[in-house]
Amino acid sequence: GGTCSRFPNKSGIAALERQIFDFLGYQWVPILANFLHIMAVILGIFGTIQYRSKYLIMYAVWLVLWVGWNAFIICFYLEVGHLSQDRDFIMTFNTSLHRSWWMENGPGCLVTPVMNSNLAPEDHHVITVTGCLLDYQYIEVVSSAMQIFLALFGFVYACYVSKVFMEEEDSFDFIGGFDSYGYQAPQKTSHLQLQPLYT
Repeated sequence: GGTCSRFPNKSGIAALERQIFDFLGYQWVPILANFLHIMAVILGIFGTIQYRSKYLIMYAVWLVLWVGWNAFIICFYLEVGHLSQDRDFIMTFNTSLHRSWWMENGPGCLVTPVMNSNLAPEDHHVITVTGCLLDYQYIEVVSSAMQIFLALFGFVYACYVSKVFMEEEDSFDFIGGFDSYGYQAPQKTSHLQLQPLYT
């Protein structure tokens, strides 16, 4: 059981790492999605350890949704179609102007506050970010691509292991392990016939 559960662990660790950076950037929608993913990973680990194929199937179904969500994030940050980071604040439920944490904290980024700017809404400040080795959009895209990659392996893993578990359950049923008819002990038959005694 221990070796089988290693793969969902890796997926869970990657989701926790992502959850931390989404918290730092006040990205509420990804935080919620990451939380659901972590719960699904726990379900997958439990299903593996307890030999429950139904939990692994539920984990596999979630991974399909997870791949779709991460594909949407990639499209969002690359502004595919009508998506726009400047107009759509989907990641924060449209409650704030916060962006990805990596926008200001990416590798090599130099943040300069713009003083006395009339562009800043109340309780916000305007900054310029320069010198980034990799723009935050691409960091988010790479992170989502990695999640998709792990999810595809997780899907194959969950399908294979659940199939093995179901085959083991079927073979155990065949030899009478979980006999739905119940076990009945063989009845002793006597060849001795009793005759009434007349005196």
